[in-house]
Amino acid sequence: MFIILSCIEYLPELRMLTVKIKDGFLLREIADTHVVVPVGERVIEFKGLMILNEHGLFVWNMLQNDHTFNQVLASILDEYDIDADTAKADLDEFLARVRKNGALEE
Repeated sequence: MFIILSCIEYLPELRMLTVKIKDGFLLREIADTHVVVPVGERVIEFKGLMILNEHGLFVWNMLQNDHTFNQVLASILDEYDIDADTAKADLDEFLARVRKNGALEE
């Protein structure tokens, strides 16, 4: 499961769109923990940080470049021993949370 702080419902329309992480968010490793922090103007929009596990880190790194939902899902299925339904649900949740935090460019 992809772990990141906060929750919202996922919008199915995202599956067909190209998604990418917005500029203004930096990924740092602190004490073996992957933390995403806002910088610059993003600090005003998002006060806090996001903590990613290994799987969330994998997706976050993919989203540094434009990818569709289906491309990311295919990469997850290639990389991890996970069934498609679980991977899809976890990716839905991850993107919804990143979107809520204002870090997803669509």
